Amino acid sequence: MNKNLLPLTLGGLGIGITEFVMMGLLPDIARDLAVSIPKAGYLISAYALGVVIGAPLLVAIAGKYPPKNILIALMVMFTAFNAFSAFAPDFNSLFIARLLSGLPHGAFFGVGSVVASRIAKKGKEAQAVSLMFLGLTIANIAGVPLGTYIGHNFSWRFSFAIVVAVGLITLFSLKTLLPALSANADRNLKNELSFFKKTEAWLIIFMISIGTGGLFCWYSYIAPMMTSVAGFSADAVTYILVLAGVGMMVGNLLGGFLADRFSPGKASAALLVVMAVTLIIVHFVSFNPVTALIMTFVTGAVAFALAAPIQMLMINTAKGAEMIAASVSQASFNIGNALGAFLGGLPLVYHFDYTWPAVVGAAMAFVGALFAFAFIKRKKLINPSKPLEEVLVCEGAACDCI
Repeated sequence: MNKNLLPLTLGGLGIGITEFVMMGLLPDIARDLAVSIPKAGYLISAYALGVVIGAPLLVAIAGKYPPKNILIALMVMFTAFNAFSAFAPDFNSLFIARLLSGLPHGAFFGVGSVVASRIAKKGKEAQAVSLMFLGLTIANIAGVPLGTYIGHNFSWRFSFAIVVAVGLITLFSLKTLLPALSANADRNLKNELSFFKKTEAWLIIFMISIGTGGLFCWYSYIAPMMTSVAGFSADAVTYILVLAGVGMMVGNLLGGFLADRFSPGKASAALLVVMAVTLIIVHFVSFNPVTALIMTFVTGAVAFALAAPIQMLMINTAKGAEMIAASVSQASFNIGNALGAFLGGLPLVYHFDYTWPAVVGAAMAFVGALFAFAFIKRKKLINPSKPLEEVLVCEGAACDCI
């Protein structure tokens, strides 16, 4: 790994732990703060809301400063607000802390994606972005299970202390390892926001918000599906989530390669179609423990293979507005999180079994693929004379590839 990318990977690790560990800590927090588990679930929504608000807002405010300075400031916020979470005396305080903790999430990944693409070798931009998202997958493999174990056996406050420690290490690495890139001296926020007047911008936003919701339809209900349908014990769920995390790590690296080898747009469209097919298979084979485990790995891989392609697609499309556009793609991802969890739960309301959220997820992934194909078709209409090799091969962060 390029050591200059290590601070971004560490940032992704800290963000991944604080975002996903909450799912495993809900019973402990609910018991400690004397609230119901459904009410404690609002803490997950608070974080997602913070991401959606903070991603475009913070980049819009700070975009004129050098990227390294922005990332350091965002990680200071992240670390401080997670420390606030660790010491929150009651539910309301923790709710506010979680909302504030989510603010720098999307902005960090948005700015970090642009930085990774700039410092990468030519033709390796998407793979560099995937190394930043590698931190998220490592969080799912090791950080989240460790944080959940500590929360169960000691205190959930110690789990947030781990996040603070990762934040401090990330700050040090940002200061010492990340190259100092120049600020955009000619930045014009009004011109950057005009990107969102383009049809292409909204096709990407809808593709991410709906298509990636397929992942969360499946992942939000993976625990009850594996216990109630596949027949695993509750104690086995932690190991099953680790398996999913390993799949996510493999898929994330594969997605970076695909986006560099082909175009981000084509890679995104193809992977969304594969995700739809994969989730349909999950629906039919999860009654068997062996095939359920195999599809846990495969689905995790396919879902996270999308991370780098969709981020590079937004960056390549938003010339002159890369940072704010990349941050909006992260906000869209969290909208997909909320939509997937909500829509995936609807079949359960009508007493269908726990394999049916995967069917809803397949439909969402397919709709996302339709938006991806519409984007590709529109770009071809705009650039009808572009040579085929330019369409198929991305030649750098400043290229026009789709």
